[in-house]
Amino acid sequence: DKEIEDFVSKPFYEVLAYLKTKKGDFFTAKWVPSEACEPHQDEDGRVLNRSLAENVVRRITDKPATVLEQKKKNKSQLQPLPYSLSALQIDAAKRYGMSAKAALDVCQGLYEKHKLITYPRSDSRYLPKEHFQQAPSVILAIESNRDVLRTATLNADIRIKSKAWNDSKVSAHHAIIPTQKKMDMSRLSKQETQIYELIARQYLFQFYPKHEYQERVFVAKVNQITVEGWKAIYPVSAKDDKSSTSLPALRKGQTLHCEKGELQNKQTQPPKYFTDATLLAAMTGIARFVTDQAIRKVLKDTDGLGTEATRAGILDLLFKRDYLTRQGKQIRSAPAGRGLIGSLPTSATTPDMTAQWEATLEEISLKKVNYESFMTPLTDRLAQLITQSLADLPQGLRGVKASKPTYRKKRKPRAKKSS
Repeated sequence: DKEIEDFVSKPFYEVLAYLKTKKGDFFTAKWVPSEACEPHQDEDGRVLNRSLAENVVRRITDKPATVLEQKKKNKSQLQPLPYSLSALQIDAAKRYGMSAKAALDVCQGLYEKHKLITYPRSDSRYLPKEHFQQAPSVILAIESNRDVLRTATLNADIRIKSKAWNDSKVSAHHAIIPTQKKMDMSRLSKQETQIYELIARQYLFQFYPKHEYQERVFVAKVNQITVEGWKAIYPVSAKDDKSSTSLPALRKGQTLHCEKGELQNKQTQPPKYFTDATLLAAMTGIARFVTDQAIRKVLKDTDGLGTEATRAGILDLLFKRDYLTRQGKQIRSAPAGRGLIGSLPTSATTPDMTAQWEATLEEISLKKVNYESFMTPLTDRLAQLITQSLADLPQGLRGVKASKPTYRKKRKPRAKKSS
């Protein structure tokens, strides 16, 4: 939030060339500045000199162009793995605006009450190989339960075995998938239906071929789909529009005509405010936010703040204590949250230290690290942090309105039994 507030936008410039082949096919290509332009660019390669961009427009308008080089690469995207809880919460937030806690609560209902999905508090995205034998029954259950997925189930090929089936990557629990149960789905709430459909579609991806496309580079880069694969059952609104873009057939040495060059005025944009989806993604992929390069190298993408089962509770608690607030889909820091962070030592506010703890705790669970060797320095460090924080907190939280405390209702003492 502070980075957004302190952000100063600056202009930069891009140039588009509107090109035409002799057959009358049109397409656009973007100017890629040469090394000679580096003095006029920022650290991200954006051109800051308007006169330079205007000069390029003048030099290319109504001029011939030649294809110097064209590259083609055959690429593919493997089927997305079945859901872990965090991956499901992120998609539920993106597609339906559900909070992490709401998605978890819905999953618990689908698991405990309706028996429609497997254990939801899982951090795994893989399945035991023996589960592959259950695939036909699970697909039939999906077909019976969701009419909108009937075409997807009928076209599923149970001979395809994606990389999801991997015993070595399954620990206590496997990925979240539909069960073999069939039921009257009208008994489900709207959110329950939405979550079930997400889980079912993600499972069906495993029985479709890879999504294949040809990457063609001609200053403009586009992806030409060759095999739709699993994306055939992707929600239409979630498909990548760029996939449908195409270039005309081109060859090296071919002469084109640049009808005009166009100067595009752009402005640098501040970072975006967090949403439920992006904040959960940040918590699960915390290595991106670690400042210490050495720690970042050690951490894997799966190392994060909290666990699958606790992340929703962490966020819910921060809202209840008025450290975070919502503005539409955006999650903002509240005055109390800012005051707290401003009062704490830097080491307590960056993910580095917590990430180290999480990684060490994982090693303790695998019996690679001794418990005492972790706890002794930790307690000493915590004492220092608390002493330092207590000195700064009163000043940092000055003027912050306290939220109303919540109390648990006192139980009445039990009546003593007479002897």
